[in-house]
Amino acid sequence: MAGTVEGDHVDVVGMWVTADGHIRQELLPDGRYDEARGERRSAYTGRYTVTGSHLDYIDDTGFTATGDIRGGVLYHEHLVLYREQKSS
Repeated sequence: MAGTVEGDHVDVVGMWVTADGHIRQELLPDGRYDEARGERRSAYTGRYTVTGSHLDYIDDTGFTATGDIRGGVLYHEHLVLYREQKSS
């Protein structure tokens, strides 16, 4: 289900994880996100919006960042995250 399109926007809802599993970013259906780093749960939390395949983030402290989905991969600033597949 990587990068499915709903209307004009890519479906980004779900868990996105770096290849080493150290960073886990959950994009929630209500436009919120929760990012864990290693053992630190909820290291970053905030809101995100999607325009096409582009994401704009604003964390709860006011810090902003961007991301783009290309080929089913989320490129978020310097991070590369992959959609976590649910176990059957």
